[in-house]
Amino acid sequence: MPITEFLSRNAEMYGNEICLTEINLDLQDSHNVIWKEFELIENNPAGEYRREMTWRVFDEKANRFANLLLKRGIKKGDKVAILLMNCLEWLPIYFGILKTGAIAVPLNFRYTAEEIKYCLGLSDTIALIFGPEFIGRLETIYDQIPNVKILFFAGEGRPSFAESYDRLTANCSSEDPRIKITDEDDGVIYFSSGTTGFPKAILHTHGSLMSACYTEQKHHGQTREDNFLCIPPLYHTGAKMHWFGSFLVGSKAVLLRGIKPEWILRTVSEEKITIVWLLVPWAQDILDAIESGEIKLEDYNLSQWRLMHIGAQPVPPSLINRWKKYFPHHQYDTNYGLSESIGPGCVHLGIENIHKVGAIGVPGYKWETKIVDENRVPVEQGQVGELAVKGPGVMKCYYNDPEATEAVLKDGWLFTGDMAMMDEDGFIYLVDRKKDVIISGGENIYPVQIEDFLRTNDKIKDAAVIGLPDKRLGEITAAIIELKPGCECTEKEIESFCSPMPRYKRPRKIIFDTIPRNPTGKIEKPKLREKYGVASLVADQNEI
Repeated sequence: MPITEFLSRNAEMYGNEICLTEINLDLQDSHNVIWKEFELIENNPAGEYRREMTWRVFDEKANRFANLLLKRGIKKGDKVAILLMNCLEWLPIYFGILKTGAIAVPLNFRYTAEEIKYCLGLSDTIALIFGPEFIGRLETIYDQIPNVKILFFAGEGRPSFAESYDRLTANCSSEDPRIKITDEDDGVIYFSSGTTGFPKAILHTHGSLMSACYTEQKHHGQTREDNFLCIPPLYHTGAKMHWFGSFLVGSKAVLLRGIKPEWILRTVSEEKITIVWLLVPWAQDILDAIESGEIKLEDYNLSQWRLMHIGAQPVPPSLINRWKKYFPHHQYDTNYGLSESIGPGCVHLGIENIHKVGAIGVPGYKWETKIVDENRVPVEQGQVGELAVKGPGVMKCYYNDPEATEAVLKDGWLFTGDMAMMDEDGFIYLVDRKKDVIISGGENIYPVQIEDFLRTNDKIKDAAVIGLPDKRLGEITAAIIELKPGCECTEKEIESFCSPMPRYKRPRKIIFDTIPRNPTGKIEKPKLREKYGVASLVADQNEI
């Protein structure tokens, strides 16, 4: 049963109930965003804005866009891209594309014009819908993307090279177009995070999308009484696939435009949120705000908040220990996944296994795992190897890239590129990305282990460990450290703090700086290597 039929079911069963709410608390920066149909919250002198949508309207908007696409000749298998910030229109547009049998192609809103052009070409996209924030970028390339025949614009201030989504959909039927779709049909193309260069196009079927719904709901037990807070970008698999668990049971969700700690807690309090998925930096910011006195928990009603879960990157155990200090009643789960495995859940800790914080967990619902050596032979328990996963959400392929597909897919197994180990109880621990392993003097050093240790220091907000070129050892470890606001620290303090670690793991170079992370929370190590590695190499050459 394709995911589009669940939307129709929800509209029929819960038609007049609110399913999505969009909240924007950032009035100071509101000049950067233009939205329609905002409603002022009654009796709210601060003037925050809030929009709501029922299941029936959600389904009708999806149908209207689907019928518009069909009128314009979009057919099953065509690609339609979405370039929008998180907003109330995003999901109806996504489902509208799916209802035609076309393939939805969400684009990262951080992409430059050149990256947009590259991804549109790689995916063979023929139609694009975009918002006001992207006019400038599209103006520079719209005549350089000949494969894109249709440009729709959602919002005010329509540029001359695009057509109005709002005006055109208003004149389209709200009836379901009833295109036959099966689980085997291609459904979506997501893009890899692109931290190592231009992204790859990841093709998934409708069966993958449904597997995400079932996996998420099985892991976290969403019911009709839950309300999910969605903060991460909808173009990424993480946020949307976690929401799919709520979608499956017809429960509410809130789209929050902003990541400030006080906004998150205020929304949880006022909207009676029960489930929040956070990235590591946002959880750190909330804890820092509490510990600094910037936020007082007694100012918020958080008693209904039952689950906090984290994914998208390794989670420091010290962070969860701090979290449980302030939120002892919370269920907690770590979710591991890749866009190639339709996002969250192919491995997860499980809310019943908080005693194993630090592990990414065990195979998810209907998933299998194995840890293999360089020849893809399973290693013994306790040894480090590459994590491979197999299950209903594995991608079909890297679209238009058979060589890259062959490198990671074999006999249904997806080889993740993540180095991991399994303990005696069967719990998997993520050690590092294969490409991030540092080889120093013949020793394999796994940065995540050092980063987790550094983050236990009360003065350290975040840490990233990279390898820098060294004439004698090949590479040395460098720790880039971001201190908490108001904290001061010296290199000698860090060196002393690291003394309990084995000597070969201790950072040889300490750098105080901010840690760059991409929109999904992953540390952008290529940027750090470029910033510090090249400089170090030049310095070494100058000494010769």
